[in-house]
Amino acid sequence: MRDWWKQWLTNLGWSQSLLLGTLDIVLVLALTYMILVIISERRTLWMVRGFIILMLASALSNRLGLPLLNFVLEKLVIGCAVAMAVALQSEFRRFLEQLGRGEFRQLFHPSSLAVPKSDSVIDEIVDAVKELSKNRIGALLIVETTGPIDERDFSVPGVKLNAEVTKELIQTIFQPKTLLHDGATLIRGSRIIASGIILPLSGRTASRQLGTRHRAAMGITERVENCICVVVSEETGSISLAERGILNRPLTIRKLKESLEALLSPTVDREAVAPGLLSLGRQINTKALALVSRLLGLPRLRRATRTTASRDKK
Repeated sequence: MRDWWKQWLTNLGWSQSLLLGTLDIVLVLALTYMILVIISERRTLWMVRGFIILMLASALSNRLGLPLLNFVLEKLVIGCAVAMAVALQSEFRRFLEQLGRGEFRQLFHPSSLAVPKSDSVIDEIVDAVKELSKNRIGALLIVETTGPIDERDFSVPGVKLNAEVTKELIQTIFQPKTLLHDGATLIRGSRIIASGIILPLSGRTASRQLGTRHRAAMGITERVENCICVVVSEETGSISLAERGILNRPLTIRKLKESLEALLSPTVDREAVAPGLLSLGRQINTKALALVSRLLGLPRLRRATRTTASRDKK
């Protein structure tokens, strides 16, 4: 009886360490999945993957007893973490805000992608900007790229329109005598969602030649990376394009059209890859349950594992 009790305690301690290790892996996968949900662009994901490889190499060098290599890799991980915090400040800011609000469901659900802009929509935008620039009428267009923008990122949400994108409507909105010409206009897919939006200004030091529209375009693209801004100067009629807080100016109509086609047309660079990690986590969870059930001799866990596996196959 005593030998059986000692053996049970020994097996319990070993299985407990296995469960804790499995829980550790699951939590790391969940945290990685949340980061991939927020960072949905493949070109940014390569940087995240490189950072994960560095962390794994650092942990492996520590296990293998390589102190010098572990020291170098740890310093690289710390430096890369600081660099990523600066490069992906808007994503980390959104992650911390959602975490602080307790919006855990949104952390695990990728935002629905916006409808890719067709050539006709891009042509309407380009033609409207061309006329506005020719007549030196100031304009500020916010164009969503990979997902909808949260209205809380705006200082003032503006007036809802939900109208089809046409060059005539865009030109009418920004006429100096209209009530909505001072704010920005939000374009989602092939629809104009709202106008008269007041945007946060950029805190960066910029040239004195840049007006409020340019600073607002830099500010919103710094704050939210899933959008770009087209700006038409009221004084000179010059055209600018803001992306990730960087203002490209001046642009010709041809260059503007090429940039919009490269940024808004359906591409492989802008696709959500986080859901694939969720299926990987389910597979790891299924195998972990199967292993624990074999070690503890629990038939219920085996049945649950088979049921989960059959659901995944379906």
